[in-house]
Amino acid sequence: MKNILITGGAGFIGSNLGLKLIEKGYNVTALDNLSIQIHGSNPEKESSTYKSILNTGIKFINGSVTSRSDWEKALKNQDAVIHLAAETGTGQSMYEIQKYVDVNISGTSLLLDILTNSKHNIKKMVIASSRAIYGEGKYLCDKHNYVYPIERKDQDMINGDYECKCPICGNKVALVPTDESSKIHPTSIYGITKQVQEQMILTMGKSLEIPAVAFRYQNVYGPGQSLSNPYTGILSIFSTQIKNNNKLNIFEDGKESRDFVYIDDVVDATMLGLLKPEADYEVFNVGADKPIDVLTVAQHLKKNYKSDIEINVSGNYRKGDIRHNYGDLNKIKNILGFTPKFTFLEGIKNFCNWVESQEIQEDKYQISINEMKNKGLYK
Repeated sequence: MKNILITGGAGFIGSNLGLKLIEKGYNVTALDNLSIQIHGSNPEKESSTYKSILNTGIKFINGSVTSRSDWEKALKNQDAVIHLAAETGTGQSMYEIQKYVDVNISGTSLLLDILTNSKHNIKKMVIASSRAIYGEGKYLCDKHNYVYPIERKDQDMINGDYECKCPICGNKVALVPTDESSKIHPTSIYGITKQVQEQMILTMGKSLEIPAVAFRYQNVYGPGQSLSNPYTGILSIFSTQIKNNNKLNIFEDGKESRDFVYIDDVVDATMLGLLKPEADYEVFNVGADKPIDVLTVAQHLKKNYKSDIEINVSGNYRKGDIRHNYGDLNKIKNILGFTPKFTFLEGIKNFCNWVESQEIQEDKYQISINEMKNKGLYK
């Protein structure tokens, strides 16, 4: 494999991956629609990731995965496709349902339809899945062993009881790492679309005898993440708020946690999946092997930026959000030899140093919150 197509190739993960592949001697084509939400209205000036791939040898195609002709143009003479292009906001997906289905599911169906019914050279497919497909993930109950809590109840949340309960006895449960064999039960439209994408790619990969691999990325962060997108990327959203001297509103009690994985580690894992035959037809978690609560994230950002903004733990919550989740990495360690290199403290320092070098973006976060309020999805 020499010619690699990356959809979403001007995005956060795609641009970093493309540059790494170019460095290794591959020919890279990036297909991207330069969404205003991510790249701004003038990408050549506003989008750090788009600017990073210009004049690097990466062939850029301005197009959409919802267009058959754009797919056909991009797939010509390619040996592998890394399908990263997607709508990615968990909260936004709960009211922009048609858009998320059109881009994530229908866009993937076009790829597979072309590969099924047309001549091509594709020898490998990689799909970006998500930790969102697990919903609340895996927990341990004293009475019922490993369990998978259902969506938390509104009344519990209103009463300030945010923790997950055993779905059988209702008792408190302890968080454990979620492995790839865990129950799949997404709590958001975004999570559902990623589950469908993953299943489609793996099912048709086997049918077409095209090796395929799915990566269930945890919360990816690092230099280059869009600072203008108010719908996804908690470190970027908080950073933009801090740089605008706006207070941070922390949902629930601030103890909700995520598995924050640094961009360089994500690129390394994805490269292993592309190149190693041991990855064929497998799914892998990609994370940092440790959960970090949101309040801790906010405090570290405030400290790194030497800011005195107010951090308000409000008790607000959003429909579709999960309480905790972090990935069990034993499978990817044992099969692909992947181990994350960056600790959270190292990664957040690198990220904050990069943010300090960027122009301050307009804080649009309240717009996204107002949209959810109007739909009854924000309490």
